[in-house]
Amino acid sequence: MSPHGITFDGTRFWVTHRRRDYGPFDYEWNRDFDGVELHFQGRKFGEFCSREEVFCDLKPFSLPQRVVEVAVITLGAILFGVLNGLDEAHKRWAIYDQLTRHGLDRFAKQIRRTS
Repeated sequence: MSPHGITFDGTRFWVTHRRRDYGPFDYEWNRDFDGVELHFQGRKFGEFCSREEVFCDLKPFSLPQRVVEVAVITLGAILFGVLNGLDEAHKRWAIYDQLTRHGLDRFAKQIRRTS
């Protein structure tokens, strides 16, 4: 097991930081399909309503700052891909690209799928 990375299972993912897994992080469309809810371990922690209106608060979960950074950047890249109709390969590249741009290469190099 790598000390850092991201593991996907469908839409859910776990962030591995210092050989410890945090998650699952996930998202789902809200009931009226005008926004996307962000979840950690099945609990809502944020919502994307538009490019101008995003709310996130992972503080109650006491996660390491690096995990929060990786999770939020990953979710942002996923939402960008979904909202722009990108295929899986391009969504994965968007995640890799954004993590690398933010100095999180060690996570970007270990992106894997379980299914």
